[in-house]
Amino acid sequence: MIRPTTATDLTRLVAEEQAGSRLPSVAAGIVRDGELVWSAARGTIDGREGGREADEHTQYRMGSITKTFVAVAVMRLRDEGRLDLTDPLDKHLPDTAIGDVTIAQLLSHGAGLQAETDGPWWERTEGGPWRSLSTQLGRRHPAGQRFHYSNVGFGVLGELVGRMHGRSWAKVVSEELLEPLGMGRTTSRPVAPHAHGLAVHPFADVVLPEPEHDGGAMAPAGQLWSTVRDLARWAAFLGGRTDGLLSADTLAEMCRPLVVVDVPGAPWTGAHGLGLQLWNDGGRRFTGHGGSMPGFLAEVRVDVETGDGVVVLTNTTAGLSRGFAAGLLDAFTAAEPHTPPVWRVGSVPPELFELVGHWYWGSTTFELRAMDDGWLRLGPAHGAGRASRFRPDGDGGWVGLDGYYAGEPLRVVRHADGTVRHLDLASFIFTRTPYDPRADVPGGVDPAGWR
Repeated sequence: MIRPTTATDLTRLVAEEQAGSRLPSVAAGIVRDGELVWSAARGTIDGREGGREADEHTQYRMGSITKTFVAVAVMRLRDEGRLDLTDPLDKHLPDTAIGDVTIAQLLSHGAGLQAETDGPWWERTEGGPWRSLSTQLGRRHPAGQRFHYSNVGFGVLGELVGRMHGRSWAKVVSEELLEPLGMGRTTSRPVAPHAHGLAVHPFADVVLPEPEHDGGAMAPAGQLWSTVRDLARWAAFLGGRTDGLLSADTLAEMCRPLVVVDVPGAPWTGAHGLGLQLWNDGGRRFTGHGGSMPGFLAEVRVDVETGDGVVVLTNTTAGLSRGFAAGLLDAFTAAEPHTPPVWRVGSVPPELFELVGHWYWGSTTFELRAMDDGWLRLGPAHGAGRASRFRPDGDGGWVGLDGYYAGEPLRVVRHADGTVRHLDLASFIFTRTPYDPRADVPGGVDPAGWR
């Protein structure tokens, strides 16, 4: 658990946000090491004095956070070998006008599809069946050329999940994710106690109820309802506590930025991976998703490196301060920094000792270090530059895991007597001394040597 002073400070931030932004109610929670370590709520579920107070068990509509559940369901199908991310849609869902877009493009909002449906605003009107949505699927941009957020695209993915399982996407998500994770208060429609969707008048302290409905074929884009406690469990999932429902490699794959949210005139800070929203905040990477539906705003954000996460839910159409969730998580991590693990003597395979130490790419100094898991890490000895971890490839070599060298081969080249001559990394030659003339330096080494 966290210190009482930290809890008091976080609760004060929630109170200031509820009052300052005129939120009918707001509920928030912090996750660390897979557990909800703090939560607070302020306001009533209908915004009126004397109404039921919100708490960590109060349901709110999560909006587009729903997309992350659909995305995990799609990735589970991929891991089962039932589809490939490069598959065109019509391989699994024929008879649409967008059959050539890929599953990956739909997941990352890179398919160029229209953002919304053609008819009345789907978020405030009763949803129709798939056959109605399928006839109005259109493009706004060529596939694979730019980011264009598409709610419609996740309506398509929800139908794909349902079609391949032979039951609705909602049942798939419930049976394969919500039930195993113990998220019993996450449902397709509201179950009491739940907050009422409200719009707050911009110039008067009065509210207007927003409609609640079944989104039909568009429901996978934003239908689910949940609580702080349940979404804390989902934040833990996105932070790596997947309970065997998704492999660590697949989760990492989902968290890689595929399509950048490019805003002209500003450095990029946002991107989308495979169904997950990503943020780049001063070099720190976060994953999760925001959500909005008429009457509700929500966010789940998780630090990719530490697994620390935040959940924020409120029942207002607009008004939640931009960056409130991120600020709440920052306040927590500043007050409760991670304690580094105790350094202990490890177990390193003896054959790695002849490889570790300084190596030179041309005249640039690199360090090769052994890791406890039998892997290697190569990086510049000074300053920033290309760095990567390497794992054995099972055939006497190594393969890169990160950055520029991800997937690239590393070979140890030896002299006739078996001693190490140089390293060959994707055709780059690393030698024990700068431009060692005994190594196969591309282009050769000037015979006159250094002068």
